[in-house]
Amino acid sequence: MPAPVVDAAYWKGVEKARRELRALIAEKNCAPIMLRLAWHDAGTYDAQTKTGGPNGSIRNERECAHEANKGLNIALEFCETIKVKCPSITYADLYQLAGVVAVEVTGGPTIDFVPGRKDSLASPAEGRLPDAKKGAQHLRVVFHRMGLSDKDIVTLSGGHTLGRAHPERSGFEGPWTQQPLKFDNSYFVELLKRESSGLLQLPTDKCLVEDPIFRKYVDQYAQDEDTFFIDYAESHKKLSELGFREPSSVASTSKEKTHDVPVSTSTILAQSSVGIAVTVAVVILSYLYEVRRR
Repeated sequence: MPAPVVDAAYWKGVEKARRELRALIAEKNCAPIMLRLAWHDAGTYDAQTKTGGPNGSIRNERECAHEANKGLNIALEFCETIKVKCPSITYADLYQLAGVVAVEVTGGPTIDFVPGRKDSLASPAEGRLPDAKKGAQHLRVVFHRMGLSDKDIVTLSGGHTLGRAHPERSGFEGPWTQQPLKFDNSYFVELLKRESSGLLQLPTDKCLVEDPIFRKYVDQYAQDEDTFFIDYAESHKKLSELGFREPSSVASTSKEKTHDVPVSTSTILAQSSVGIAVTVAVVILSYLYEVRRR
């Protein structure tokens, strides 16, 4: 399917969809499953074959029936009510926008959203999403296949601060945090406690503490929610743009901003030097003029 033309009219549809999603999520308390929908549509990406990813294919009955996607028909039905009101937006953009809004309305960071994803009817083979019963090596295989990093693994895992596991969907039951409808850094705080009564810790959660590379990020995010929010917004954006835009686009933007500081400083210093030189020249010329008058 062709990519949409992202003009003023398309942006208008995106903003209307954003408003509708905010209202829907507030009414249904469905932020967790909307975030899960966005992740699962994007998380099938394969950087080598350039297949899968955030292209709306999860709406296909065959893909939605994959074991890892149990229960997501509920989120698809919610999104369909938005699609009826905002027909111009692609399913691919709608599902990713739903994830962005789900994080924001529950107190999480603002995530930059760039529209323009094209829809696809081609579903990848089953087995590309993480298996909660496995550990660190499995997570690396899955996320590195997408082109994401160890840091992204930990940061995105922090999204489990929202929601709970349902036995009919995953075989597990319970929330990861005390406030499963609030996006904060409590997922990492609870991980470091190892076991908390009534809270869930799956093998893919526990390995974040056991693996030394993952652990340093867990420690950092448990202590500093602001840093977690900054990193989460970046990792979420990367995930939501796999196969659509370069994964490094956010990082490169950050680097460009960092480089702006010395460049701007050099410019200011140069301009200051010129200003001083001009001032000195004016003073000297004024002095010579006065001498000649005398």
